[in-house]
Amino acid sequence: METHKRSIAKTISFRILATIITIILVLIFTGNIALASVIGIVEMITKLIAYYLHERLWDKIAWGIRTR
Repeated sequence: METHKRSIAKTISFRILATIITIILVLIFTGNIALASVIGIVEMITKLIAYYLHERLWDKIAWGIRTR
């Protein structure tokens, strides 16, 4: 079973990477750094929460886990 601290650390590290990618893509498509930043911040907050809840839910599901 994964600890809450580990889930949080994984969530944050992944979201930072994904948000940087989102900001770069929005900047490429729009050329607007302000818009890219706002979209990146909103995306980061909503997906941080979604990813954490997703990880915790999967931690409760035994399917696909082998015990020795």
